[in-house]
Amino acid sequence: MVQNVQEGISSLSDLITRKGDTSELQLKAFLCNNLGRNTLLAKVPMYEFYRMSEVANERSEDGTPVAQRKLDIKHAAELARYIIKGLISATVELNPSDDGPIMKARKRLQELVGKQPYLALQPIVANLRTAGRNGSNLRAQQLETADREGMGIRVWLGQKDIMWVVDGQHRRKAIQMVIEFLEEIRIDQKYPPKKQSLFPHNRDERIVPHDELAVWIECYELTRGDCTVSMDIHLGLNIIEERQLFHDLNNLAKKVEKSLALEFDSSNAVNAFIKDELIDGGLINVSMGDKLDWEDDDGSFSRKDLVAVNAHLILNKSNINSAAPAIVQPRLPIARRYWQSVAQIPGFGENGARRLTVSAQSVLLKAIAKLTYDFAFGRQADINLLDKLLDGITDMDFSHDNPMWRYYQLTEDELKRYGLDSLTEYLPDNATGNRDVGNFDSETGWMRFGAKHNDIYPIIGDMIRWKLRLPNRHESRL
Repeated sequence: MVQNVQEGISSLSDLITRKGDTSELQLKAFLCNNLGRNTLLAKVPMYEFYRMSEVANERSEDGTPVAQRKLDIKHAAELARYIIKGLISATVELNPSDDGPIMKARKRLQELVGKQPYLALQPIVANLRTAGRNGSNLRAQQLETADREGMGIRVWLGQKDIMWVVDGQHRRKAIQMVIEFLEEIRIDQKYPPKKQSLFPHNRDERIVPHDELAVWIECYELTRGDCTVSMDIHLGLNIIEERQLFHDLNNLAKKVEKSLALEFDSSNAVNAFIKDELIDGGLINVSMGDKLDWEDDDGSFSRKDLVAVNAHLILNKSNINSAAPAIVQPRLPIARRYWQSVAQIPGFGENGARRLTVSAQSVLLKAIAKLTYDFAFGRQADINLLDKLLDGITDMDFSHDNPMWRYYQLTEDELKRYGLDSLTEYLPDNATGNRDVGNFDSETGWMRFGAKHNDIYPIIGDMIRWKLRLPNRHESRL
């Protein structure tokens, strides 16, 4: 016994040379070869990944990033909300037999953050700089089955072995935000203020109910165990190689067409409304691509345009990224009424609709959508004005011949002849901003609105206000 102990004794200098320490981490991984270079594929608990990684964003002498773009906190926060949605979904799926009060809390939280058919984070690409070329500096051991079949390797990592994230800095930041959110709730037992919270609690009372607290603790425990991050680990790359890898991962992939991406997304509450009620309900026909041909027009809209119109209608925004179910659901009755009224405009949705009516152009729909939002949900919401708008547009002249649309192309005499001289009071001052709303082609008889929708739809909205005798948003100027 003593002899065996003696044989295992080494000098202190030998032990130090082995570079081991008491805080070493054992990482199980698969050894791969990516275009001639050794790499590791591993899965690490979400919490552990954050602890052992950093972002490869050192700066060179002139202050430019070496291997990263600038961090976009807003994008990271959106990913953090996505991760929270996934964690809450996991608590539901991992407890199928639970029908008690905690399961009710899980499902209540799930309704607030939204459901979707599937959730996953893509693998994160990192560089283990201390690994040496092809991992020459790493200590590793082959893992085998009882039949001596290879099943991966075990790698020992010390405190100095940092996973430098090359592709995935926003995912890493999102994970950090989620961990901090869950730790704050666990310790303080209070939700953060509404505007700072990753979870849309929409409550003035910030105390976390006991059943919801239990769910959040489950989510926190998942980040330290069951919920893992997949990592593609490159070994011993230098800065130039990191930069090249960052470029290739972010620039060689073909971008998915916007309408196709939206068609596949079932997670967003506004997108779900478009699919379930507008398209499947038969109110709107949707085209497959983003570009539409006026000459070969079947009356359909691109999904991208439908999303943009509904973003203004339901959220008063130009995109649907912040479409939390708790905000969207109460507004859907008004959204339905809007589309039912629009669908009654003569020519809308018919073959050749763009040649028949200007209402087939998305910028005009955005103008009506913005007015609908203002009268239904805005600071000066008024149900009577909303009724006047949605009832009035069905009888309004949305033909290309209506001279109101080409107001900025008309002379003063023409404005008086068409009875448009009083419209001036409703329109913004000509001294500021873009007034090129579009062009009327006398040969085709078509009024085509311009491409700068954010400049144009408020002006079209002012024209509709004037025509339907709705309040003038510029009356303080008069």
